[in-house]
This record gives sequence, structure tokens and C-alpha cells, in this order.
Amino acid sequence: MYWRVGFAWTRSCVLELARNKSFTLDFCGSEGPLSLYGYIIAHPLQEYGGIMSALASDTWWRKTLYITGGALLAAAAYLLHELLVIRKEQELDPQDAIILHQFARPKTGVPSLSPFCLKIETYLRMADLPYQNYFDGRLSPQGKMPWIAYNQEQVYGTEFIINFVEEKLGVNLNSSLSPEEKAISRAITKMVEEHFYWTIAYCQWVDNVEETQKMLSTNGPLSDLLKWIVSQVTGGIVKREMYGHGIGRFSKEEVYTLMEKDMRTLATLLGDKKYLMGPQFSTVDASVFGHLAQAMWTLPGTRPEQLIKGEFINLAMYCERIRRKFWPEWFVDVDDLYYDGLSDEPVSPSLLADLGLYSHSDSFQELESLPSHRDTQTPDSDVTGRSLFDSDMDTEVSETEHLKG
Repeated sequence: MYWRVGFAWTRSCVLELARNKSFTLDFCGSEGPLSLYGYIIAHPLQEYGGIMSALASDTWWRKTLYITGGALLAAAAYLLHELLVIRKEQELDPQDAIILHQFARPKTGVPSLSPFCLKIETYLRMADLPYQNYFDGRLSPQGKMPWIAYNQEQVYGTEFIINFVEEKLGVNLNSSLSPEEKAISRAITKMVEEHFYWTIAYCQWVDNVEETQKMLSTNGPLSDLLKWIVSQVTGGIVKREMYGHGIGRFSKEEVYTLMEKDMRTLATLLGDKKYLMGPQFSTVDASVFGHLAQAMWTLPGTRPEQLIKGEFINLAMYCERIRRKFWPEWFVDVDDLYYDGLSDEPVSPSLLADLGLYSHSDSFQELESLPSHRDTQTPDSDVTGRSLFDSDMDTEVSETEHLKG
């Protein structure tokens, strides 16, 4: 039989050779001897050794504790791996390419459940810039997502990302706007991101958290547990931050009343225009689309979906206009563009293609020329009799001429 002798900080059940003895150890490179205090213990091992043989001398409850603890550690390691594993798309040359760090694609056809991640990715497509997605789950030092890396530089916060891109790459989606229009554009952006956002987050992660949980993309035997953990943690964060913001101190009905007022404001500002500031898209459209898309495609049967596909149908057409122009691989059912209130069953759009997402207008035109189920079903109008697509679904090159210069 073999015996193993060791040193322990606490009393053990196995054979105790000495108690409260002082050892003087001299490690290489240490400035002086080290003294350790504790118990010297020894325990028998089977000839094949191993952890389980060491447990043989323990009581049954201690064995159960060790086994349970080991299982929990293994589960925690797996969950941590799922949260931190880097999921990269098709490799691009990192030189002069934007690396976009964001949350993983959800299981629905929507590119992101985060309005801000969808905002920045849509902005990069509007600006016709190449980029690489890293779905690594790594938050910025401020604890936010998304963030970008460009030639060893890291930029955090969507507003600072856009400023960085404009300065470094000479892109400006607002070049055609007057100073007054730029001021209005910023005011709209702040209303959407600092007020309307919280009402959408409340609907996603508090009032409708069970449905949002199903959309999370995780794999493996513990995927359901991971989804539950993520949704509960996110919901708790949203409630705490909403309370600090102030909007979380109101009742559910009051929150939805504020949401309706914001959506009504956007619908009024948009009117019959193609984009919020006129015939050409600008930076504010990326932000507004990122938020309205959540109401449009991630919250089936909820109050925001009923509003955007009912009373504020021009916002639904606006979202579809941007989706078709800048997300050609993101397919949705045309019948899902309005809410008729006749069915509570959510539509299941096809999954978003996991493309390299190398944002370039040439690749977009190639994708649009391919046959798809969108071409087989295109009604001329919605339930209100207004055109869903109008004449503004064109892809004139003139619209992108104002981006650079």
C-alpha cells in the first residue's frame, strides 16, 4: 500500500502525523526562508491512485460534497467557456479592417437583440466599410457592448466609434445635412438612446423575458441553464439601471405610455419621408433602426409590435426599407410587416446567414440578384392601403456619393 503525506491548513479526517508544526522552506529566488503553519497529514491510496481513492477514507457526506462541488465547478467552467469563447466569422486581413466586438447572433433572423450592436453594424454597412465580427462576449472597460478595434486602437461607445470612423476613414453620413438638421438629428438620437431604449429593454428583459430567453444563441447540454442565467442576470441589471435612470420607478402601464409617446414622435417626424432627415440616409437612421427593429422583429404579440405594425405603420415601412437595402441576407416574412391581432403565434423568420459580413455594396447587389422567397411574395400594399416599399427601395449609386469627401 502507498501513503501520501501532505500539508493542510485545516484538520483532516485522515491520519494526523503532526500538529501546528513550523516548517522553514527555502525557495530558489526568494529573499529569505518562509514559515508555514498547519497540519501534516497522510492518507492511504490504492495502487492505481486517483482522487476517488483518496475519498475512500472520508465519510459519505464528505464524498457527496466533493462530487457535487466538482460537478458545479465543471458546469461553471463550461458556462464560462460558452460566454467567453471567441466566435469569429470568415477571416479578414486585420490591417485596415474594423473588428466589431458584439453579442452573438440570436436564434431568430434578427442580427442582434442589442439596439446598439445593431446600430453600429448598420452604420458600418451604410458607410460601406469592411469589418469583421467577433462574437466573443467581451465587454468594454465600461462594461458595454459593442466596441471596435482598428489597427491596434480600441474604441468604446457607439458615439465615440462613429466619431473615430469619421476622423480616421473620412466617412460622414451627415455631410448633406444643414447645422439645424444636424442638431435635430442629435436630439432624435438622444431621445431614442436615452429614453426610448429603456422602454424597449423593459419589454425585452423584464416584461417579456421568457420569450427573449428563447432567442438567445447557446449550444451544448447546459444551454438552457446558460440562457436562464443570462436572461435573469440581464433582467436584474436592466431593472436596477432603469430605477437609477428614473423611468424604472413608474408602473408597467406608465412605461408603455412613455414608449407610445416616443414612437408617436418618431412616426410624426418621419411622416412620408424615406429617411428621418429626408431622401438620404444619415447617422440618426442607424440608431433609430437599431431600436425600432427590436419592436418590429423580436417582441411578437407585445405592445411595441402592435404599435409599430398598426398605428405607426410608417415606422414599419421605414424599418423594412432599411432592412432590404442594408441587410439583404436577413429574410423576413412580408406578411409579418403588419399586426392584425388575429393570431398570437409568433412568426419564425429564417436564420440570418452567417456570412463574412464584409460590408461592400458590390456584394450586396450580388446577393439581391439571387432568387429568394422574398421575390415570390410581394404584396403591393399593407392593410392601410399604403405602399410597403414605395419607390424608395431603389439602389441608386447617387445615394452613397455623399458618404465620403
